[in-house]
Amino acid sequence: MTVTLAEEITLLSLDDGSGEAKDRQAAAWAVAGGILLDLALAGRVSVADGRLAVVDGSPTGEPLLDERLALVAAWAERRGRAPKVTEWLTKDQAKAPAAAVARLCERGLVVEERRRVLGLFPVRRYPEADGSVERELRGRLRAAVLDGAAPDERTAGLIALVHGAKLHRLAFPGEPRKEVAARMEEIAAGRWAAEDVRTAIREMWAAMTAVTVATIVAATG
Repeated sequence: MTVTLAEEITLLSLDDGSGEAKDRQAAAWAVAGGILLDLALAGRVSVADGRLAVVDGSPTGEPLLDERLALVAAWAERRGRAPKVTEWLTKDQAKAPAAAVARLCERGLVVEERRRVLGLFPVRRYPEADGSVERELRGRLRAAVLDGAAPDERTAGLIALVHGAKLHRLAFPGEPRKEVAARMEEIAAGRWAAEDVRTAIREMWAAMTAVTVATIVAATG
């Protein structure tokens, strides 16, 4: 089963037993960025000078990606210009995780559980229903980051996203963060994809960093 980068990041962020999402804020940015990266790898969008453009509006065949592709195209058309990556990530990071979780539910990889905290507050959790995809995912990450194997293009892109969002502990719980981060940085900086795709990753890193700093300043100001 081939899942999207956004779904892979979501699987890493969900606790298998409780279904609770960990590192929600950082993971939300990475999920939104994962959708953009998948669209860039599929040749549907490009990123240049900090702006996002749809270069091919034809469907990819993956509902999660095609929905976002249509939304980006419609949003850019309404605004009359290509949106900044920061603008789109800011707009989508609050919604992308729910869309990714819904797709995982459709695939039967997680199951939705609804309950009330203290009998009053409704919450939703997504415990694991089928762990095969996540096991394969963590195996690929371990091979590339801990065992030194050469990652394929999508795995390298995923590592770049996880590293940029500083989700090292989600991907490698219990492993020394310094060593893991160094290897992930090496992979992210390598020539694992075409220059325009790697430029897109760098632009998304810059966008996530800028918005995160602005959020912290606003919260403490």
